[in-house]
Amino acid sequence: MDDYDLELDEMELVAAAAGYYHYCNMEKSVPRNPTHGKSEFMDEILNAEEDRCREMFRMDKHVFHKLCDMLRRRDLLRDTHGVKIEEQVGIFLNIIGHNERNRVIQERFQHSGETISRYFNNALKAIKSLSREFLQPPEPTTPTEILGSTRFYPYFKDCIGVIDGMHIPAHVIAKDQPRFRNRRGVLTQNVLAACTLDLQFIFVYPGWEGSAEDSRVLRAVLNDPDQNFPQIPEGKYYLVDGGYTTMTGFVAPYQGYRYHIHEFRGANQQPKNAQELFNHRHASLRYAIQQCTELLQTRFPVLKLAPPYAFHIQRDLIIAACVLHNFIRREERNDWLFVNSQIKAAAEVSEPDDQPEASSTSMAQEQVAFLVRHSIAASMWNNFINEWDAW
Repeated sequence: MDDYDLELDEMELVAAAAGYYHYCNMEKSVPRNPTHGKSEFMDEILNAEEDRCREMFRMDKHVFHKLCDMLRRRDLLRDTHGVKIEEQVGIFLNIIGHNERNRVIQERFQHSGETISRYFNNALKAIKSLSREFLQPPEPTTPTEILGSTRFYPYFKDCIGVIDGMHIPAHVIAKDQPRFRNRRGVLTQNVLAACTLDLQFIFVYPGWEGSAEDSRVLRAVLNDPDQNFPQIPEGKYYLVDGGYTTMTGFVAPYQGYRYHIHEFRGANQQPKNAQELFNHRHASLRYAIQQCTELLQTRFPVLKLAPPYAFHIQRDLIIAACVLHNFIRREERNDWLFVNSQIKAAAEVSEPDDQPEASSTSMAQEQVAFLVRHSIAASMWNNFINEWDAW
């Protein structure tokens, strides 16, 4: 009886193996969707109207082709059997541009989950590798956004950009969640970001826990040469909000005075003194970093909702998204999202700024920075009260 049972078990195993072999071969021989080949989706998008490419790949068609050509020319991606670089990049952009899951992309592009994952990671690595080229400080000259405005020139002629913390939703393991919970109770990364007034990113440092204060992250970057924060030319500075300390190279608003744009709206709400006038124009220029953050998350909604990726992938996605943001800005000045952002009134406001954390910056550095700010405010106010039309 025991021998009979053993023989029966062996027969069952052979039958199961034969069935599995037959199933696998049948699956391979029958396409998932015989009416929709693996390249048909790409052909459909690239042969359709411009709006279709913008919707699916989050950029104009000619910008998409330039991106693919650059990746091919630099050998950062390669065509493979049946999957050209255009499709690899399309997979990546479709995922981050719609926060789609692997299963949805499998059906759309007619590839296996493993194939989708492989090309997503390859494209992410390739685009991130461009960060040193596309995240660059501007020329140390007065930005045209300041030169062309009597409200800002010559007072802010030495401003080269804006710095702030971007809070991007994060997916982290349970034991790390207390550190990543920000002051609103949301799990986020605190991303140090610097941008130009032309809405291009200069520097991005993701990965800090959401509970970290902005000033702490900035100090950590400045104290770590490996982070390669761009050197600030002598006499130049970034505008920062009240969560930072005024020091050499960084000019914050006056504490204790009106600052946000909405506080100056309405009749009889003009600035009442030099500090308020300085704060209002400071806030108007600093709005650029808010625009950059909104544009980034609007174009790539994967940054609005924490995807269940490994944390290092989440960090890399932010860098890659900023690279693409700058690439699009340089290649197409009339990109629809940038145009809409510029048309939109700078009337949306943020929450009240954090109080500045105690700084280890030397008193001498602080005094120099305070004198710079005071000189700007005094000069601006003198002209303002003599020429009301400047308001």
